Amino acid sequence: MKKIGFIGLGSMGMPMAQNLLKHGFEVTGFDLSVEKKELLRQYGGQTAETLPELAVGQDYIILMVVNYEQVEDVILNSGLLESIEDHTTIIMMATCPSDQIAELSKRIASRKAIKLLDAPVSGGVAGAIAGTLTVMAAGDEAVFEEAKPVFEAIGSRIYHVGPEIGQGSMTKTVNQLLCGVHIAATAEAFALASKVKIDLSIILDIMSESSASSWMLKDRGPRMLKEQPEITSAVDIFVKDLGIVLNTGNNIRTALPIAACAHQMFLAASGLGYAKEDDSQVIRSYYAMNNITDA
Repeated sequence: MKKIGFIGLGSMGMPMAQNLLKHGFEVTGFDLSVEKKELLRQYGGQTAETLPELAVGQDYIILMVVNYEQVEDVILNSGLLESIEDHTTIIMMATCPSDQIAELSKRIASRKAIKLLDAPVSGGVAGAIAGTLTVMAAGDEAVFEEAKPVFEAIGSRIYHVGPEIGQGSMTKTVNQLLCGVHIAATAEAFALASKVKIDLSIILDIMSESSASSWMLKDRGPRMLKEQPEITSAVDIFVKDLGIVLNTGNNIRTALPIAACAHQMFLAASGLGYAKEDDSQVIRSYYAMNNITDA
């Protein structure tokens, strides 16, 4: 039985850890939340009180944390790296800037010879629960092949996108560009319809089965019609992710004007007080901008 140390038991991390348990892996989790650790124990997992404790004896250590800063802090500043054994593979699954992940791999290598995979995921909370995430993994192909059973426990679409650390994160950056733009475009279309008093439920029904449809329209559209939708991904997640997209474009001198517009709309929604609300609530920035008060 392979042993996995799982760091970050949030809305996606917890169901991912559960699916690993269901597939026969021995999972030891770490999270700052005492409640999350207790919940993992109820599901049959184990927990560690410190990151160095978690590192000992693991075949894989998965990081499903919020951002690059947390990835860097966990690996370099917590004592985790010093406690990892030679056979262990670190799998970095958070959404991070590709250049920072590539540089981090060099800093890790300068301190310790360790196997690494840069493997962000897409599919949201629903995909994490269902075990149908898309995995975009980069790194040594032999290390990827060894880790495939881990990926197959949490995802249904598994890709090796390249041999270099950072290529996985770049693939996720492209993915997030499209996701953010599609959500913002749906909100913009709904705002136009709302302005002229067309029932948005009818718009959603028509557009979902027309050539204008998208996965995001079908998933986020119904939540845009609710005043308080369930939160699966917050507005500020796309403030962060589209910020990564734009910084990447700046670094490699690639113009991304549509992504920039979408970023501004998420940023506006955050500023209006919807930062922690579901990302579908980017529609509130369109309503505010167009003086739509009865939607």
